[in-house]
Amino acid sequence: MSIASQPLPALGARTISATSRTALLLIDVVNPLDFPGAEALLRRAVPMARRIAALKARTRALGIPCIYVNDNFDCWQLGFHQLVDALRSSAAPGAPLLELLAPDPSADFYVLKPRHSGFFRTALEVLLERLEVQKLILTGLAGDICVLYTANDAYMRGFHVVVPRDCIASERDEDNEHALRQIERLLKADVSASTELDLARLAGGSVVSAATS
Repeated sequence: MSIASQPLPALGARTISATSRTALLLIDVVNPLDFPGAEALLRRAVPMARRIAALKARTRALGIPCIYVNDNFDCWQLGFHQLVDALRSSAAPGAPLLELLAPDPSADFYVLKPRHSGFFRTALEVLLERLEVQKLILTGLAGDICVLYTANDAYMRGFHVVVPRDCIASERDEDNEHALRQIERLLKADVSASTELDLARLAGGSVVSAATS
Protein backbone atom coordinates (compact mmCIF):
# COMPACT_ATOMS: atom_id res chain seq x y z
CA MET A 1 0.00 0.00 0.00
CA SER A 2 1.38 3.43 -0.94
CA ILE A 3 1.63 6.21 1.59
CA ALA A 4 -0.88 8.26 -0.39
CA SER A 5 -3.50 5.51 -0.18
CA GLN A 6 -3.25 5.06 3.57
CA PRO A 7 -5.80 6.67 5.94
CA LEU A 8 -4.90 10.12 7.17
CA PRO A 9 -3.48 9.80 10.70
CA ALA A 10 -5.58 12.63 12.10
CA LEU A 11 -8.87 11.15 10.92
CA GLY A 12 -9.10 7.55 12.13
CA ALA A 13 -11.73 6.93 14.80
CA ARG A 14 -12.00 10.54 15.94
CA THR A 15 -14.99 12.77 15.27
CA ILE A 16 -13.02 14.50 12.49
CA SER A 17 -13.90 12.78 9.24
CA ALA A 18 -12.87 13.06 5.62
CA THR A 19 -16.52 12.55 4.69
CA SER A 20 -17.10 16.27 5.28
CA ARG A 21 -16.84 18.41 2.17
CA THR A 22 -16.08 21.51 4.24
CA ALA A 23 -13.00 22.63 6.15
CA LEU A 24 -12.62 25.33 8.79
CA LEU A 25 -9.56 27.54 8.29
CA LEU A 26 -8.08 29.52 11.18
CA ILE A 27 -5.85 32.15 9.62
CA ASP A 28 -2.97 33.69 11.61
CA VAL A 29 -4.54 33.14 15.02
CA VAL A 30 -1.21 31.89 16.39
CA ASN A 31 0.13 35.40 16.38
CA PRO A 32 2.34 37.47 18.70
CA LEU A 33 0.53 40.67 17.67
CA ASP A 34 3.63 42.68 18.45
CA PHE A 35 3.75 44.82 15.30
CA PRO A 36 2.72 48.47 14.80
CA GLY A 37 -1.08 48.72 14.84
CA ALA A 38 -1.51 45.40 16.61
CA GLU A 39 -2.95 46.98 19.75
CA ALA A 40 -6.07 48.04 17.86
CA LEU A 41 -6.26 44.61 16.25
CA LEU A 42 -5.92 42.83 19.60
CA ARG A 43 -8.96 44.65 21.01
CA ARG A 44 -11.04 43.18 18.20
CA ALA A 45 -9.24 39.84 18.01
CA VAL A 46 -9.97 38.57 21.52
CA PRO A 47 -13.79 38.64 21.19
CA MET A 48 -13.36 37.27 17.66
CA ALA A 49 -11.32 34.37 19.06
CA ARG A 50 -14.09 33.50 21.51
CA ARG A 51 -16.55 33.26 18.63
CA ILE A 52 -14.12 31.19 16.56
CA ALA A 53 -13.66 28.82 19.51
CA ALA A 54 -17.42 28.29 19.68
CA LEU A 55 -17.57 27.76 15.91
CA LYS A 56 -14.68 25.30 16.05
CA ALA A 57 -16.48 23.24 18.71
CA ARG A 58 -19.60 23.10 16.52
CA THR A 59 -17.66 22.11 13.40
CA ARG A 60 -15.70 19.47 15.33
CA ALA A 61 -18.96 17.83 16.41
CA LEU A 62 -19.97 17.56 12.74
CA GLY A 63 -16.70 16.08 11.55
CA ILE A 64 -15.51 19.23 9.78
CA PRO A 65 -11.70 19.31 9.81
CA CYS A 66 -9.88 22.32 11.20
CA ILE A 67 -6.78 23.70 9.49
CA TYR A 68 -4.53 26.33 11.04
CA VAL A 69 -3.18 28.43 8.18
CA ASN A 70 -0.50 30.49 9.83
CA ASP A 71 2.24 32.93 8.96
CA ASN A 72 5.72 31.70 9.84
CA PHE A 73 6.65 35.25 10.94
CA ASP A 74 9.94 34.80 9.10
CA CYS A 75 10.96 32.07 11.56
CA TRP A 76 12.09 29.69 8.86
CA GLN A 77 13.84 27.42 11.35
CA LEU A 78 10.64 26.71 13.30
CA GLY A 79 7.73 24.40 12.60
CA PHE A 80 4.12 25.15 13.49
CA HIS A 81 4.14 23.43 16.88
CA GLN A 82 7.42 25.16 17.74
CA LEU A 83 5.78 28.50 16.94
CA VAL A 84 2.89 27.55 19.21
CA ASP A 85 5.25 26.62 22.04
CA ALA A 86 7.29 29.81 21.59
CA LEU A 87 4.18 31.98 21.76
CA ARG A 88 2.79 30.05 24.71
CA SER A 89 5.97 30.62 26.72
CA SER A 90 6.24 34.30 25.80
CA ALA A 91 4.68 37.45 27.12
CA ALA A 92 3.58 38.51 23.64
CA PRO A 93 0.33 40.50 23.41
CA GLY A 94 -1.21 37.78 21.21
CA ALA A 95 -0.84 35.01 23.78
CA PRO A 96 -4.51 35.29 24.92
CA LEU A 97 -5.62 34.24 21.43
CA LEU A 98 -3.65 31.02 21.77
CA GLU A 99 -5.34 30.28 25.10
CA LEU A 100 -8.70 30.48 23.36
CA LEU A 101 -7.70 28.75 20.12
CA ALA A 102 -4.98 26.30 21.06
CA PRO A 103 -4.56 23.69 18.31
CA ASP A 104 -5.17 20.03 19.09
CA PRO A 105 -2.09 18.18 17.76
CA SER A 106 -4.03 14.91 17.63
CA ALA A 107 -6.79 16.25 15.38
CA ASP A 108 -6.07 19.63 13.78
CA PHE A 109 -4.11 20.19 10.60
CA TYR A 110 -1.75 23.06 9.90
CA VAL A 111 -0.07 24.83 7.02
CA LEU A 112 2.62 27.48 7.39
CA LYS A 113 2.55 30.31 4.88
CA PRO A 114 5.27 32.80 3.94
CA ARG A 115 3.02 35.59 2.66
CA HIS A 116 -0.54 36.90 2.86
CA SER A 117 -2.48 34.16 1.08
CA GLY A 118 -2.78 30.71 2.58
CA PHE A 119 -2.39 29.28 -0.92
CA PHE A 120 0.76 31.10 -2.01
CA ARG A 121 3.64 28.60 -2.10
CA THR A 122 2.10 26.34 0.54
CA ALA A 123 0.71 22.80 0.66
CA LEU A 124 -2.82 24.01 1.47
CA GLU A 125 -4.33 23.12 -1.90
CA VAL A 126 -2.81 19.62 -1.78
CA LEU A 127 -4.19 19.07 1.73
CA LEU A 128 -7.66 20.22 0.70
CA GLU A 129 -7.58 17.85 -2.26
CA ARG A 130 -6.53 15.03 0.05
CA LEU A 131 -9.48 15.83 2.33
CA GLU A 132 -11.79 16.11 -0.72
CA VAL A 133 -12.97 19.51 0.48
CA GLN A 134 -15.15 21.75 -1.68
CA LYS A 135 -16.19 24.45 0.78
CA LEU A 136 -14.09 26.60 3.07
CA ILE A 137 -15.07 28.51 6.20
CA LEU A 138 -12.45 31.24 6.62
CA THR A 139 -11.82 32.88 9.99
CA GLY A 140 -9.02 34.84 11.61
CA LEU A 141 -6.69 37.76 11.01
CA ALA A 142 -6.53 40.18 9.45
CA GLY A 143 -9.83 40.40 7.67
CA ASP A 144 -8.69 43.01 5.17
CA ILE A 145 -5.36 41.33 4.41
CA CYS A 146 -4.66 37.62 4.88
CA VAL A 147 -8.30 36.53 5.11
CA LEU A 148 -9.16 38.57 2.02
CA TYR A 149 -6.20 37.27 0.01
CA THR A 150 -6.88 33.67 1.02
CA ALA A 151 -10.58 34.02 0.20
CA ASN A 152 -9.73 35.40 -3.23
CA ASP A 153 -7.33 32.57 -3.99
CA ALA A 154 -9.84 30.00 -2.73
CA TYR A 155 -12.52 31.40 -5.02
CA MET A 156 -10.14 31.40 -7.99
CA ARG A 157 -9.53 27.70 -7.34
CA GLY A 158 -13.23 26.89 -7.40
CA PHE A 159 -13.94 26.58 -3.68
CA HIS A 160 -17.22 27.76 -2.22
CA VAL A 161 -16.24 30.41 0.33
CA VAL A 162 -17.85 31.21 3.67
CA VAL A 163 -16.48 34.04 5.82
CA PRO A 164 -18.48 34.47 9.06
CA ARG A 165 -18.53 38.22 9.60
CA ASP A 166 -18.12 37.89 13.37
CA CYS A 167 -15.08 35.58 13.06
CA ILE A 168 -12.63 37.91 11.32
CA ALA A 169 -11.02 41.10 12.59
CA SER A 170 -8.96 43.96 11.20
CA GLU A 171 -7.21 46.95 12.75
CA ARG A 172 -10.06 49.23 11.71
CA ASP A 173 -13.74 48.30 11.65
CA GLU A 174 -14.30 50.16 8.40
CA ASP A 175 -11.54 48.16 6.69
CA ASN A 176 -13.07 44.94 7.96
CA GLU A 177 -16.49 45.89 6.63
CA HIS A 178 -15.03 46.89 3.28
CA ALA A 179 -13.28 43.51 3.01
CA LEU A 180 -16.54 41.72 3.83
CA ARG A 181 -18.39 43.68 1.14
CA GLN A 182 -15.74 42.75 -1.42
CA ILE A 183 -15.78 39.10 -0.37
CA GLU A 184 -19.55 38.92 -0.56
CA ARG A 185 -19.96 40.79 -3.85
CA LEU A 186 -16.97 39.62 -5.86
CA LEU A 187 -16.35 36.16 -4.43
CA LYS A 188 -20.04 35.22 -4.04
CA ALA A 189 -19.29 34.30 -0.43
CA ASP A 190 -21.63 33.76 2.48
CA VAL A 191 -20.73 36.32 5.15
CA SER A 192 -23.46 35.45 7.64
CA ALA A 193 -22.63 35.51 11.35
CA SER A 194 -21.24 32.24 12.67
CA THR A 195 -24.35 31.57 14.74
CA GLU A 196 -26.49 31.77 11.58
CA LEU A 197 -24.53 29.20 9.56
CA ASP A 198 -26.22 25.90 8.75
CA LEU A 199 -23.16 23.80 9.50
CA ALA A 200 -24.95 20.50 9.01
CA ARG A 201 -25.73 21.51 5.44
CA LEU A 202 -22.19 22.77 4.87
CA ALA A 203 -20.67 19.56 6.20
CA GLY A 204 -22.09 17.45 3.39
CA GLY A 205 -23.26 17.66 -0.19
CA SER A 206 -21.65 19.32 -3.17
CA VAL A 207 -21.83 22.82 -4.56
CA VAL A 208 -21.21 24.35 -7.95
CA SER A 209 -18.64 27.11 -7.62
CA ALA A 210 -19.45 30.55 -8.99
CA ALA A 211 -15.81 31.12 -9.90
CA THR A 212 -16.56 30.76 -13.59
CA SER A 213 -19.15 33.54 -13.58
